[in-house]
Amino acid sequence: MARTIDPDDLRLDDLRAGSLAGRPVTVLGFARSGIAAARFLADRGARVTVYDGRPASALADATAALDGRPFDLRAGPNVDPASTWHDAALVVTSPSINPDYPTTEPRLRAQLQALVRARAGGDRTVPALVSEPDLFLRLCPAPTVGVTGTKGKTTTSSLLAALLAGDPVHPAVLGGNIGTPLIERLPELTPEHRVVIELSELQLPTLSRGTTVAVYTNVTADHLDRHGSLAAYRRVKRRLAELVDPDGALVLNAEDPVVAAYAGLGTAPSLLYRLDRPIAGGVGLVDGWIVAAGVQRLPLAGDGPAAVGPGGRIMPVGELAIPGRHNVGNALAAIGAALLFGVAPDAIRRAAAAFTGVEHRLETVAVANGVRYVNDSQGTQPDAVIAALHAFPPPVVLVAGGRDKGVDLAPLARIVAERAVAAVLIGESAPALERLFGEAGLARIERASSLEAAVEAAASIARAAVEARGEAGTGPAGPIGTVLLSPAATSFDMFVDYAARGRAFKAAVRGLVERETKPAAAPGGAGGGGEERAWA
Repeated sequence: MARTIDPDDLRLDDLRAGSLAGRPVTVLGFARSGIAAARFLADRGARVTVYDGRPASALADATAALDGRPFDLRAGPNVDPASTWHDAALVVTSPSINPDYPTTEPRLRAQLQALVRARAGGDRTVPALVSEPDLFLRLCPAPTVGVTGTKGKTTTSSLLAALLAGDPVHPAVLGGNIGTPLIERLPELTPEHRVVIELSELQLPTLSRGTTVAVYTNVTADHLDRHGSLAAYRRVKRRLAELVDPDGALVLNAEDPVVAAYAGLGTAPSLLYRLDRPIAGGVGLVDGWIVAAGVQRLPLAGDGPAAVGPGGRIMPVGELAIPGRHNVGNALAAIGAALLFGVAPDAIRRAAAAFTGVEHRLETVAVANGVRYVNDSQGTQPDAVIAALHAFPPPVVLVAGGRDKGVDLAPLARIVAERAVAAVLIGESAPALERLFGEAGLARIERASSLEAAVEAAASIARAAVEARGEAGTGPAGPIGTVLLSPAATSFDMFVDYAARGRAFKAAVRGLVERETKPAAAPGGAGGGGEERAWA
Protein backbone atom coordinates (compact mmCIF):
# COMPACT_ATOMS: atom_id res chain seq x y z
CA MET A 1 0.00 0.00 0.00
CA ALA A 2 1.39 3.44 -0.95
CA ARG A 3 2.30 5.60 2.00
CA THR A 4 0.40 8.62 0.66
CA ILE A 5 -3.04 8.82 -0.93
CA ASP A 6 -3.72 10.37 -4.33
CA PRO A 7 -7.04 12.23 -3.97
CA ASP A 8 -7.90 11.22 -7.55
CA ASP A 9 -7.94 7.59 -6.42
CA LEU A 10 -10.47 8.12 -3.62
CA ARG A 11 -13.85 6.42 -4.11
CA LEU A 12 -16.78 6.51 -1.70
CA ASP A 13 -17.41 2.77 -2.06
CA ASP A 14 -13.76 2.09 -1.22
CA LEU A 15 -14.02 4.25 1.89
CA ARG A 16 -17.16 2.41 2.91
CA ALA A 17 -15.22 -0.84 2.47
CA GLY A 18 -12.46 0.34 4.81
CA SER A 19 -9.76 1.70 2.51
CA LEU A 20 -8.84 4.35 5.10
CA ALA A 21 -8.68 1.93 8.03
CA GLY A 22 -5.47 2.52 9.95
CA ARG A 23 -4.22 5.23 7.54
CA PRO A 24 -2.84 8.40 9.18
CA VAL A 25 -4.68 11.53 8.07
CA THR A 26 -4.08 15.08 9.31
CA VAL A 27 -6.88 17.65 9.57
CA LEU A 28 -5.86 21.32 9.67
CA GLY A 29 -8.24 23.61 11.54
CA PHE A 30 -10.63 22.61 14.31
CA ALA A 31 -13.74 24.67 13.64
CA ARG A 32 -16.96 23.50 11.91
CA SER A 33 -15.37 22.15 8.75
CA GLY A 34 -12.43 20.56 10.53
CA ILE A 35 -14.63 18.96 13.16
CA ALA A 36 -16.86 17.43 10.47
CA ALA A 37 -13.86 16.17 8.49
CA ALA A 38 -12.27 14.63 11.60
CA ARG A 39 -15.50 12.86 12.49
CA PHE A 40 -15.98 11.53 8.96
CA LEU A 41 -12.40 10.27 8.68
CA ALA A 42 -12.40 8.70 12.13
CA ASP A 43 -15.64 6.90 11.27
CA ARG A 44 -13.90 5.47 8.19
CA GLY A 45 -11.18 4.05 10.45
CA ALA A 46 -8.44 6.60 9.76
CA ARG A 47 -5.93 7.55 12.44
CA VAL A 48 -6.76 11.24 12.73
CA THR A 49 -4.42 14.01 13.85
CA VAL A 50 -5.93 17.49 14.23
CA TYR A 51 -3.83 20.67 14.17
CA ASP A 52 -5.03 24.09 15.32
CA GLY A 53 -2.97 27.13 16.22
CA ARG A 54 -5.20 27.97 19.16
CA PRO A 55 -4.33 26.53 22.58
CA ALA A 56 -6.04 23.30 23.59
CA SER A 57 -7.85 25.14 26.39
CA ALA A 58 -9.80 27.07 23.71
CA LEU A 59 -10.83 23.89 21.89
CA ALA A 60 -12.85 22.10 24.57
CA ASP A 61 -16.12 22.39 22.64
CA ALA A 62 -14.50 21.15 19.43
CA THR A 63 -12.96 18.20 21.25
CA ALA A 64 -16.30 17.33 22.80
CA ALA A 65 -17.91 17.45 19.35
CA LEU A 66 -15.91 14.35 18.34
CA ASP A 67 -18.06 12.37 20.79
CA GLY A 68 -15.30 10.09 22.01
CA ARG A 69 -13.82 9.25 18.60
CA PRO A 70 -10.06 8.64 18.88
CA PHE A 71 -7.82 11.41 17.57
CA ASP A 72 -4.55 13.14 18.36
CA LEU A 73 -4.88 16.88 19.01
CA ARG A 74 -1.82 19.03 18.29
CA ALA A 75 -2.74 22.55 19.37
CA GLY A 76 -1.14 25.84 20.27
CA PRO A 77 1.47 28.27 18.95
CA ASN A 78 4.37 26.07 20.08
CA VAL A 79 3.39 23.19 17.78
CA ASP A 80 5.26 23.00 14.48
CA PRO A 81 2.49 22.55 11.88
CA ALA A 82 4.68 20.50 9.54
CA SER A 83 5.31 17.95 12.27
CA THR A 84 1.61 17.07 12.28
CA TRP A 85 1.66 15.74 8.71
CA HIS A 86 5.16 14.21 8.68
CA ASP A 87 3.78 10.65 8.47
CA ALA A 88 0.34 11.49 7.05
CA ALA A 89 -1.14 9.76 4.02
CA LEU A 90 -3.40 12.77 3.34
CA VAL A 91 -3.91 16.30 4.67
CA VAL A 92 -7.48 17.66 4.82
CA THR A 93 -7.91 21.38 5.42
CA SER A 94 -10.62 23.71 6.57
CA PRO A 95 -11.28 26.20 3.73
CA SER A 96 -9.82 29.11 5.71
CA ILE A 97 -6.42 27.39 5.75
CA ASN A 98 -4.94 27.89 2.32
CA PRO A 99 -1.34 28.38 1.16
CA ASP A 100 -2.54 31.16 -1.16
CA TYR A 101 -4.31 33.26 1.50
CA PRO A 102 -2.40 36.08 3.22
CA THR A 103 -4.83 35.62 6.12
CA THR A 104 -3.40 32.14 6.82
CA GLU A 105 -0.89 32.21 9.70
CA PRO A 106 2.51 32.98 8.08
CA ARG A 107 4.46 29.94 9.33
CA LEU A 108 1.66 27.54 8.43
CA ARG A 109 1.23 29.23 5.05
CA ALA A 110 4.93 28.88 4.21
CA GLN A 111 4.97 25.21 5.19
CA LEU A 112 1.86 24.49 3.15
CA GLN A 113 3.40 26.22 0.13
CA ALA A 114 6.46 23.98 0.46
CA LEU A 115 4.20 20.93 0.73
CA VAL A 116 2.24 21.86 -2.39
CA ARG A 117 5.43 22.57 -4.37
CA ALA A 118 6.91 19.20 -3.40
CA ARG A 119 3.76 17.32 -4.35
CA ALA A 120 3.44 19.23 -7.64
CA GLY A 121 7.06 18.39 -8.37
CA GLY A 122 6.29 14.68 -8.26
CA ASP A 123 7.34 13.86 -4.70
CA ARG A 124 4.80 11.25 -3.63
CA THR A 125 6.43 10.79 -0.22
CA VAL A 126 4.70 13.97 0.96
CA PRO A 127 0.91 13.98 1.44
CA ALA A 128 -1.53 15.69 -0.90
CA LEU A 129 -3.60 18.63 0.32
CA VAL A 130 -7.39 18.58 -0.13
CA SER A 131 -10.05 20.83 1.42
CA GLU A 132 -13.15 19.48 3.15
CA PRO A 133 -15.58 20.85 0.47
CA ASP A 134 -13.37 19.55 -2.35
CA LEU A 135 -13.21 16.12 -0.73
CA PHE A 136 -17.01 16.15 -0.50
CA LEU A 137 -17.45 17.01 -4.18
CA ARG A 138 -14.92 14.36 -5.19
CA LEU A 139 -16.88 11.67 -3.34
CA CYS A 140 -20.51 12.83 -3.65
CA PRO A 141 -22.67 10.35 -5.64
CA ALA A 142 -25.60 12.79 -5.98
CA PRO A 143 -26.14 15.72 -8.37
CA THR A 144 -25.03 18.96 -6.75
CA VAL A 145 -26.01 22.61 -7.07
CA GLY A 146 -23.34 25.12 -6.05
CA VAL A 147 -24.68 28.55 -5.10
CA THR A 148 -22.34 31.51 -4.86
CA GLY A 149 -22.32 35.30 -5.13
CA THR A 150 -21.32 38.35 -3.15
CA LYS A 151 -24.72 38.55 -1.50
CA GLY A 152 -27.89 36.47 -1.50
CA LYS A 153 -26.16 33.07 -1.35
CA THR A 154 -27.81 31.82 1.82
CA THR A 155 -31.33 32.92 0.96
CA THR A 156 -31.03 31.47 -2.55
CA SER A 157 -29.52 28.20 -1.29
CA SER A 158 -32.15 27.76 1.40
CA LEU A 159 -35.04 28.57 -0.93
CA LEU A 160 -33.68 26.25 -3.62
CA ALA A 161 -33.40 23.38 -1.14
CA ALA A 162 -37.03 24.01 -0.15
CA LEU A 163 -38.10 23.98 -3.81
CA LEU A 164 -36.21 20.78 -4.60
CA ALA A 165 -37.82 19.16 -1.57
CA GLY A 166 -41.12 19.61 -3.40
CA ASP A 167 -40.15 16.59 -5.48
CA PRO A 168 -40.77 13.63 -3.11
CA VAL A 169 -38.80 11.23 -5.31
CA HIS A 170 -35.53 13.09 -4.80
CA PRO A 171 -34.61 14.04 -1.21
CA ALA A 172 -32.92 17.43 -0.91
CA VAL A 173 -29.88 18.16 1.28
CA LEU A 174 -28.55 21.64 2.12
CA GLY A 175 -25.14 22.59 3.50
CA GLY A 176 -21.76 24.14 2.88
CA ASN A 177 -20.93 27.73 3.76
CA ILE A 178 -24.40 28.10 5.22
CA GLY A 179 -22.93 26.59 8.40
CA THR A 180 -23.35 22.84 7.86
CA PRO A 181 -20.36 20.99 6.38
CA LEU A 182 -21.57 18.21 4.12
CA ILE A 183 -18.73 15.71 4.42
CA GLU A 184 -20.54 13.73 7.13
CA ARG A 185 -23.66 13.37 4.98
CA LEU A 186 -21.79 11.31 2.36
CA PRO A 187 -22.64 7.85 3.77
CA GLU A 188 -26.39 8.46 3.34
CA LEU A 189 -26.29 10.04 -0.12
CA THR A 190 -27.36 8.27 -3.32
CA PRO A 191 -27.72 9.35 -6.97
CA GLU A 192 -31.40 10.05 -6.19
CA HIS A 193 -30.56 12.85 -3.75
CA ARG A 194 -30.20 16.50 -4.74
CA VAL A 195 -27.51 18.42 -2.83
CA VAL A 196 -27.44 22.22 -2.55
CA ILE A 197 -24.08 23.54 -1.38
CA GLU A 198 -23.50 27.21 -0.63
CA LEU A 199 -19.94 28.14 -1.64
CA SER A 200 -18.10 31.26 -0.53
CA GLU A 201 -14.97 32.95 -1.81
CA LEU A 202 -13.18 31.10 0.99
CA GLN A 203 -14.10 27.68 -0.38
CA LEU A 204 -14.06 28.24 -4.15
CA PRO A 205 -10.26 28.47 -4.62
CA THR A 206 -9.82 25.13 -2.82
CA LEU A 207 -11.99 23.23 -5.33
CA SER A 208 -10.73 20.90 -8.02
CA ARG A 209 -14.20 19.53 -8.78
CA GLY A 210 -17.29 21.41 -9.88
CA THR A 211 -20.99 21.02 -9.24
CA THR A 212 -23.68 19.76 -11.59
CA VAL A 213 -25.33 23.19 -11.62
CA ALA A 214 -23.71 26.52 -10.66
CA VAL A 215 -26.03 29.32 -9.49
CA TYR A 216 -24.76 32.90 -9.28
CA THR A 217 -26.57 35.73 -7.52
CA ASN A 218 -24.09 38.56 -8.27
CA VAL A 219 -20.40 39.45 -8.07
CA THR A 220 -19.52 42.88 -6.70
CA ALA A 221 -16.69 43.49 -4.19
CA ASP A 222 -15.92 41.81 -0.89
CA HIS A 223 -13.13 40.19 1.14
CA LEU A 224 -10.41 42.27 -0.48
CA ASP A 225 -8.32 41.72 2.65
CA ARG A 226 -7.97 38.09 1.61
CA HIS A 227 -7.76 38.45 -2.17
CA GLY A 228 -5.91 41.73 -2.48
CA SER A 229 -7.82 43.25 -5.39
CA LEU A 230 -11.23 43.29 -7.05
CA ALA A 231 -9.78 41.43 -10.05
CA ALA A 232 -8.47 38.65 -7.81
CA TYR A 233 -11.80 38.39 -6.00
CA ARG A 234 -13.59 38.10 -9.34
CA ARG A 235 -11.19 35.36 -10.46
CA VAL A 236 -12.07 33.39 -7.33
CA LYS A 237 -15.79 33.76 -7.94
CA ARG A 238 -15.44 32.66 -11.57
CA ARG A 239 -13.99 29.34 -10.38
CA LEU A 240 -17.36 27.65 -9.93
CA ALA A 241 -18.46 28.54 -13.47
CA GLU A 242 -15.19 27.18 -14.87
CA LEU A 243 -15.63 23.85 -13.06
CA VAL A 244 -19.34 23.25 -13.68
CA ASP A 245 -20.33 19.90 -15.21
CA PRO A 246 -20.68 20.26 -19.03
CA ASP A 247 -23.86 18.16 -18.75
CA GLY A 248 -25.18 20.52 -16.08
CA ALA A 249 -26.01 24.22 -16.33
CA LEU A 250 -25.14 27.73 -15.25
CA VAL A 251 -27.90 29.83 -13.65
CA LEU A 252 -26.84 33.44 -14.11
CA ASN A 253 -28.08 36.91 -13.17
CA ALA A 254 -28.52 38.67 -16.50
CA GLU A 255 -28.55 42.06 -14.76
CA ASP A 256 -25.08 41.62 -13.24
CA PRO A 257 -22.49 42.28 -15.99
CA VAL A 258 -19.79 40.17 -14.35
CA VAL A 259 -22.06 37.18 -13.87
CA ALA A 260 -23.82 37.50 -17.23
CA ALA A 261 -20.44 37.23 -18.99
CA TYR A 262 -20.02 33.68 -17.67
CA ALA A 263 -22.58 32.59 -20.25
CA GLY A 264 -19.80 32.83 -22.81
CA LEU A 265 -17.50 30.37 -21.09
CA GLY A 266 -18.91 27.49 -23.09
CA THR A 267 -18.59 24.99 -20.24
CA ALA A 268 -22.33 24.33 -19.90
CA PRO A 269 -25.63 25.77 -21.16
CA SER A 270 -26.86 28.87 -19.35
CA LEU A 271 -30.21 29.83 -17.84
CA LEU A 272 -30.39 33.60 -17.37
CA TYR A 273 -32.79 35.34 -15.00
CA ARG A 274 -33.72 39.00 -14.60
CA LEU A 275 -36.31 41.28 -13.04
CA ASP A 276 -37.91 41.89 -16.41
CA ARG A 277 -39.40 39.91 -19.26
CA PRO A 278 -37.40 36.67 -19.45
CA ILE A 279 -34.71 35.96 -22.01
CA ALA A 280 -35.38 32.83 -24.11
CA GLY A 281 -34.51 29.78 -22.03
CA GLY A 282 -34.62 31.77 -18.80
CA VAL A 283 -36.93 33.16 -16.12
CA GLY A 284 -38.19 36.65 -15.37
CA LEU A 285 -41.21 38.79 -14.58
CA VAL A 286 -44.30 39.54 -16.66
CA ASP A 287 -47.32 41.44 -15.32
CA GLY A 288 -46.54 40.65 -11.70
CA TRP A 289 -45.87 36.95 -12.32
CA ILE A 290 -42.67 34.92 -12.23
CA VAL A 291 -42.55 33.23 -15.63
CA ALA A 292 -40.26 30.85 -17.51
CA ALA A 293 -39.54 31.08 -21.25
CA GLY A 294 -38.64 27.66 -22.61
CA VAL A 295 -36.44 26.40 -19.80
CA GLN A 296 -34.99 22.99 -20.68
CA ARG A 297 -34.56 20.29 -18.03
CA LEU A 298 -31.16 18.75 -17.37
CA PRO A 299 -30.36 15.40 -19.03
CA LEU A 300 -30.47 13.75 -15.59
CA ALA A 301 -34.04 15.08 -15.25
CA GLY A 302 -35.14 13.71 -18.61
CA ASP A 303 -34.31 16.63 -20.95
CA GLY A 304 -37.15 18.45 -22.73
CA PRO A 305 -39.11 21.57 -21.71
CA ALA A 306 -39.73 22.18 -18.02
CA ALA A 307 -43.40 22.11 -17.04
CA VAL A 308 -44.97 25.55 -16.50
CA GLY A 309 -48.40 27.10 -16.30
CA PRO A 310 -50.19 29.07 -19.04
CA GLY A 311 -47.91 31.69 -20.55
CA GLY A 312 -44.96 30.20 -18.70
CA ARG A 313 -46.38 31.29 -15.37
CA ILE A 314 -44.99 29.89 -12.12
CA MET A 315 -46.38 32.12 -9.36
CA PRO A 316 -47.36 35.72 -8.59
CA VAL A 317 -44.51 37.81 -7.22
CA GLY A 318 -46.83 38.99 -4.46
CA GLU A 319 -46.97 35.49 -2.99
CA LEU A 320 -43.28 35.57 -2.05
CA ALA A 321 -42.93 35.92 1.72
CA ILE A 322 -39.33 37.19 1.70
CA PRO A 323 -39.09 41.00 1.65
CA GLY A 324 -37.31 43.23 -0.84
CA ARG A 325 -36.86 43.46 -4.58
CA HIS A 326 -33.42 41.85 -4.32
CA ASN A 327 -35.11 38.76 -2.88
CA VAL A 328 -37.28 38.55 -5.98
CA GLY A 329 -34.02 38.10 -7.88
CA ASN A 330 -32.91 35.40 -5.42
CA ALA A 331 -36.25 33.67 -5.93
CA LEU A 332 -35.83 33.77 -9.71
CA ALA A 333 -32.43 32.10 -9.39
CA ALA A 334 -33.80 29.35 -7.15
CA ILE A 335 -36.88 28.79 -9.30
CA GLY A 336 -34.78 28.58 -12.45
CA ALA A 337 -32.58 25.91 -10.89
CA ALA A 338 -35.60 23.96 -9.63
CA LEU A 339 -37.06 23.93 -13.16
CA LEU A 340 -33.81 22.47 -14.47
CA PHE A 341 -34.37 19.52 -12.14
CA GLY A 342 -37.97 19.09 -13.31
CA VAL A 343 -39.76 20.24 -10.16
CA ALA A 344 -43.44 20.83 -10.96
CA PRO A 345 -44.62 24.48 -11.05
CA ASP A 346 -47.38 23.93 -8.46
CA ALA A 347 -44.82 22.41 -6.06
CA ILE A 348 -42.50 25.37 -6.68
CA ARG A 349 -45.33 27.82 -5.99
CA ARG A 350 -46.31 26.17 -2.70
CA ALA A 351 -42.75 25.95 -1.41
CA ALA A 352 -41.77 29.48 -2.47
CA ALA A 353 -44.88 31.01 -0.89
CA ALA A 354 -44.17 29.17 2.37
CA PHE A 355 -40.51 30.21 2.55
CA THR A 356 -40.07 33.05 5.04
CA GLY A 357 -36.29 33.44 4.88
CA VAL A 358 -33.33 32.44 7.01
CA GLU A 359 -31.86 33.55 10.28
CA HIS A 360 -29.71 36.72 10.21
CA ARG A 361 -30.90 37.69 6.70
CA LEU A 362 -33.67 40.30 6.87
CA GLU A 363 -35.15 38.30 9.74
CA THR A 364 -38.06 40.05 11.44
CA VAL A 365 -37.47 39.44 15.14
CA ALA A 366 -40.47 41.27 16.57
CA VAL A 367 -43.09 43.92 15.88
CA ALA A 368 -44.00 45.79 19.04
CA ASN A 369 -44.98 49.28 20.15
CA GLY A 370 -44.96 50.60 16.60
CA VAL A 371 -41.49 49.25 15.75
CA ARG A 372 -40.40 46.37 13.54
CA TYR A 373 -37.00 44.90 14.53
CA VAL A 374 -35.03 43.27 11.69
CA ASN A 375 -31.91 41.15 12.13
CA ASP A 376 -29.71 41.41 9.03
CA SER A 377 -26.45 40.60 10.80
CA GLN A 378 -25.20 38.93 7.63
CA GLY A 379 -25.32 42.35 5.94
CA THR A 380 -21.57 42.91 6.11
CA GLN A 381 -21.13 44.17 2.56
CA PRO A 382 -22.40 47.51 1.16
CA ASP A 383 -24.67 46.06 -1.53
CA ALA A 384 -26.39 43.86 1.05
CA VAL A 385 -27.05 46.84 3.35
CA ILE A 386 -28.35 48.90 0.43
CA ALA A 387 -30.76 46.11 -0.49
CA ALA A 388 -31.90 45.87 3.13
CA LEU A 389 -32.56 49.62 3.32
CA HIS A 390 -34.72 49.37 0.19
CA ALA A 391 -36.67 46.40 1.58
CA PHE A 392 -38.66 48.42 4.15
CA PRO A 393 -40.74 51.60 3.98
CA PRO A 394 -39.68 54.64 6.01
CA PRO A 395 -38.95 55.45 8.72
CA VAL A 396 -35.91 53.18 9.06
CA VAL A 397 -33.21 53.50 11.73
CA LEU A 398 -30.00 51.71 10.78
CA VAL A 399 -27.81 49.99 13.38
CA ALA A 400 -24.35 49.52 11.86
CA GLY A 401 -20.69 49.14 12.66
CA GLY A 402 -18.08 46.55 13.51
CA ARG A 403 -14.70 45.74 12.01
CA ASP A 404 -14.09 47.41 8.65
CA LYS A 405 -13.75 45.04 5.66
CA GLY A 406 -11.67 47.42 3.56
CA VAL A 407 -14.30 48.06 0.88
CA ASP A 408 -15.56 51.39 -0.41
CA LEU A 409 -18.56 52.49 1.68
CA ALA A 410 -19.18 55.82 -0.07
CA PRO A 411 -22.05 54.45 -2.24
CA LEU A 412 -23.65 53.02 0.90
CA ALA A 413 -23.42 56.36 2.69
CA ARG A 414 -25.47 58.07 -0.01
CA ILE A 415 -28.26 55.46 0.27
CA VAL A 416 -28.22 55.63 4.08
CA ALA A 417 -28.74 59.40 3.86
CA GLU A 418 -31.64 58.87 1.43
CA ARG A 419 -33.39 55.92 3.09
CA ALA A 420 -32.71 56.16 6.83
CA VAL A 421 -33.93 58.76 9.29
CA ALA A 422 -30.98 58.01 11.57
CA ALA A 423 -28.09 55.64 12.23
CA VAL A 424 -26.90 54.26 15.55
CA LEU A 425 -23.29 53.12 15.28
CA ILE A 426 -21.28 50.56 17.23
CA GLY A 427 -17.83 48.98 17.11
CA GLU A 428 -14.48 49.87 15.61
CA SER A 429 -15.83 51.34 12.40
CA ALA A 430 -18.27 53.72 14.14
CA PRO A 431 -16.04 56.83 13.74
CA ALA A 432 -15.48 56.22 10.02
CA LEU A 433 -19.16 55.48 9.42
CA GLU A 434 -20.17 58.62 11.34
CA ARG A 435 -17.94 60.72 9.10
CA LEU A 436 -19.15 59.07 5.88
CA PHE A 437 -22.84 59.19 6.76
CA GLY A 438 -22.58 62.77 7.98
CA GLU A 439 -20.80 63.93 4.83
CA ALA A 440 -23.52 62.21 2.76
CA GLY A 441 -26.18 64.29 4.53
CA LEU A 442 -27.64 61.99 7.21
CA ALA A 443 -29.05 64.37 9.79
CA ARG A 444 -29.05 62.18 12.89
CA ILE A 445 -26.19 59.91 13.92
CA GLU A 446 -25.62 58.47 17.36
CA ARG A 447 -22.98 56.23 18.90
CA ALA A 448 -23.66 53.37 21.29
CA SER A 449 -21.21 51.47 23.47
CA SER A 450 -23.02 48.15 23.11
CA LEU A 451 -25.53 46.45 20.88
CA GLU A 452 -28.12 46.55 23.68
CA ALA A 453 -27.72 50.33 23.99
CA ALA A 454 -27.93 50.67 20.20
CA VAL A 455 -31.23 48.78 20.07
CA GLU A 456 -32.72 50.95 22.80
CA ALA A 457 -31.59 54.19 21.15
CA ALA A 458 -32.74 53.09 17.68
CA ALA A 459 -36.17 52.06 18.98
CA SER A 460 -36.68 55.44 20.62
CA ILE A 461 -35.72 57.25 17.41
CA ALA A 462 -37.98 55.00 15.31
CA ARG A 463 -41.01 55.63 17.55
CA ALA A 464 -40.44 59.38 17.44
CA ALA A 465 -40.17 59.24 13.65
CA VAL A 466 -43.43 57.31 13.41
CA GLU A 467 -45.19 59.93 15.51
CA ALA A 468 -43.77 62.66 13.27
CA ARG A 469 -45.00 60.99 10.08
CA GLY A 470 -47.90 58.79 11.07
CA GLU A 471 -48.84 58.03 7.50
CA ALA A 472 -45.60 56.16 6.71
CA GLY A 473 -44.72 52.50 7.14
CA THR A 474 -48.26 51.44 7.92
CA GLY A 475 -48.66 47.91 9.29
CA PRO A 476 -51.58 45.80 10.53
CA ALA A 477 -51.82 47.74 13.79
CA GLY A 478 -51.01 51.17 12.35
CA PRO A 479 -47.84 53.06 11.40
CA ILE A 480 -44.58 51.14 11.90
CA GLY A 481 -40.96 52.21 12.06
CA THR A 482 -38.11 49.77 11.42
CA VAL A 483 -34.95 49.21 13.45
CA LEU A 484 -32.60 47.48 11.03
CA LEU A 485 -29.37 45.78 12.12
CA SER A 486 -27.35 45.64 8.89
CA PRO A 487 -23.80 46.35 10.02
CA ALA A 488 -21.73 46.94 6.85
CA ALA A 489 -18.84 45.39 8.78
CA THR A 490 -17.65 42.10 10.20
CA SER A 491 -18.44 41.16 13.78
CA PHE A 492 -14.96 40.26 14.96
CA ASP A 493 -14.36 43.35 17.10
CA MET A 494 -17.27 42.47 19.42
CA PHE A 495 -18.51 38.96 18.55
CA VAL A 496 -17.09 35.65 17.36
CA ASP A 497 -19.14 35.77 14.14
CA TYR A 498 -22.17 37.34 12.49
CA ALA A 499 -24.46 34.67 13.97
CA ALA A 500 -23.40 35.56 17.51
CA ARG A 501 -24.03 39.23 16.71
CA GLY A 502 -27.47 38.39 15.31
CA ARG A 503 -28.37 36.36 18.38
CA ALA A 504 -27.24 39.20 20.62
CA PHE A 505 -29.43 41.61 18.66
CA LYS A 506 -32.44 39.32 19.05
CA ALA A 507 -31.80 38.97 22.78
CA ALA A 508 -31.54 42.74 23.12
CA VAL A 509 -34.80 43.21 21.22
CA ARG A 510 -36.64 40.67 23.35
CA GLY A 511 -35.31 42.24 26.54
CA LEU A 512 -36.38 45.71 25.45
CA VAL A 513 -39.84 44.62 24.30
CA GLU A 514 -40.45 42.65 27.48
CA ARG A 515 -39.51 45.65 29.60
CA GLU A 516 -41.74 47.94 27.55
CA THR A 517 -44.74 45.63 27.59
CA LYS A 518 -44.46 44.38 31.16
CA PRO A 519 -47.87 44.94 32.79
CA ALA A 520 -47.87 47.77 35.28
CA ALA A 521 -49.14 46.99 38.77
CA ALA A 522 -52.75 48.05 39.19
CA PRO A 523 -54.48 49.03 42.49
CA GLY A 524 -55.07 45.99 44.63
CA GLY A 525 -52.22 44.06 42.98
CA ALA A 526 -53.93 43.35 39.66
CA GLY A 527 -51.74 43.62 36.57
CA GLY A 528 -52.48 46.23 33.97
CA GLY A 529 -52.64 45.48 30.28
CA GLY A 530 -49.42 45.67 28.25
CA GLU A 531 -49.42 46.42 24.54
CA GLU A 532 -49.57 43.33 22.35
CA ARG A 533 -46.39 42.29 20.57
CA ALA A 534 -45.77 39.92 17.67
CA TRP A 535 -42.70 37.69 17.68
CA ALA A 536 -41.30 36.23 14.50
